Amino acid sequence: MTFLLLCVGVSMAQGKKHKHDSDTPPVVAAAPAPAASTLKADDMAFTTPVHDFGTVIEGPDANCEFTFKNTGTEPIIIQKAQPSCGCTVPSFSGAPVAPGQTGTINVAYHTKGKPTAFTKTITVVSNAGTKVLTIKGTVEKAPTGSAPENTSMIKTN
Repeated sequence: MTFLLLCVGVSMAQGKKHKHDSDTPPVVAAAPAPAASTLKADDMAFTTPVHDFGTVIEGPDANCEFTFKNTGTEPIIIQKAQPSCGCTVPSFSGAPVAPGQTGTINVAYHTKGKPTAFTKTITVVSNAGTKVLTIKGTVEKAPTGSAPENTSMIKTN
């Protein structure tokens, strides 16, 4: 009788074990990791990371172009170009820049209503890493009209 109870107990324990195993989610093999990139931020070699506009007149946008060369062994893909403020607008092609080729980032600075010195940055994020570009200059207040402004107290109608 003891033998029979022992067999039934082992059988029940095995049944519980199997039930417990079925509650455990199956192990799913992970997808293979993508090949590691050999690119680094220095592979996005800008001619110059700073553009000085000097003095510009308030009103029209001040525009410039940053050029870089891909000195790496893989294509560089720009993912985003984030300006430090809304008055700076970068644009770029989403096309990959092949090794040895050049790419550009165009930047427009809105000068209207901003007669002062400025320094703004654009953070460029790519599969090669992150680079920071800088624009700077001084916006000179635009003249109010073609005739000199009348500042006298004499009324001239």
